[in-house]
Amino acid sequence: MIGRITQLFPVWAVLFAVLAYMSPTLFVGLKTQIVPLLTCIMLAMGISLSPKDFINVAQHKKAVGIGVILQFLIMPVTALLISFLMGFSSELTVGMVLVGSVAGGTSSNVMAFLAKGNVALSISMTAISTLLGVIVTPVLVELLVGQTVDVPVSAMLMSLVKIVLLPVSIGLVINTFAHKAVNKIHSLLPLISMVAIVLIIAIVVALNANNLSQIGPVVALAVILHNGIGLTAGYYSCRLLGFEESTCRTIAFEVGLQNSGLATALAMKFFSPASAIAGTLFSVWHNISGSLLAGYWANKQNKHNKVSPAC
Repeated sequence: MIGRITQLFPVWAVLFAVLAYMSPTLFVGLKTQIVPLLTCIMLAMGISLSPKDFINVAQHKKAVGIGVILQFLIMPVTALLISFLMGFSSELTVGMVLVGSVAGGTSSNVMAFLAKGNVALSISMTAISTLLGVIVTPVLVELLVGQTVDVPVSAMLMSLVKIVLLPVSIGLVINTFAHKAVNKIHSLLPLISMVAIVLIIAIVVALNANNLSQIGPVVALAVILHNGIGLTAGYYSCRLLGFEESTCRTIAFEVGLQNSGLATALAMKFFSPASAIAGTLFSVWHNISGSLLAGYWANKQNKHNKVSPAC
């Protein structure tokens, strides 16, 4: 039952976004809850991790290294280029760059599983990029948009320590020393994360209800391009480097699916509601595109498995 509810995440996200757009007063008052909600998501992520996930990095160090480099190279630069080509304001540009500069999203782990990818590698990459992102994200944002927007690097770094590093570390410790208790609630963690991100989406939509009809469609197009380029470049870069198919699929999701909830929270905390639109739309879209791509790859794998014995 819980699994079915979480699988419908894009549906819930769209429904609550529409509700927030039609009745913004329901969610505007929750503006101050964005950071606490994101902290809950990161705590849930930490609880789902174990020391084994970091040990796996040594076993897949080449794939993890390449994947992390591609993620923190392709996505930020692509975000800036799209923003420039579409003539975005500084507000919208910093929102796009934030989406491109954060770590991979936990949804990539689910997509890797559905697409017959390397789930252990996916989890390890998400964990490593999340920890590296505490330092890398503010540095990238400053490097790419610091000349046009005042980027509070030190404040952002400290905020990432509080929002990401501490809750993930606490969650990891809880799972390590209370693993049996965690197993009993493990199935609830995706639901908690989903509820939190849906609420974040609704709050940001409510705050931007007045101008969303004007800038929403063009930002949505930018988000679709950004996500599509990330998935495509991640996959084919790994093909060119000679990785096996399951690894290519896994890294494609790690590169193309971002922790857009974190980007949204950072945009709201350090910039403006308008700069959070990109992260909000990305949260909805990357789950749709990821699910479609995972389904395509899974069907392709199933057909290949049926044909192989006869060859």
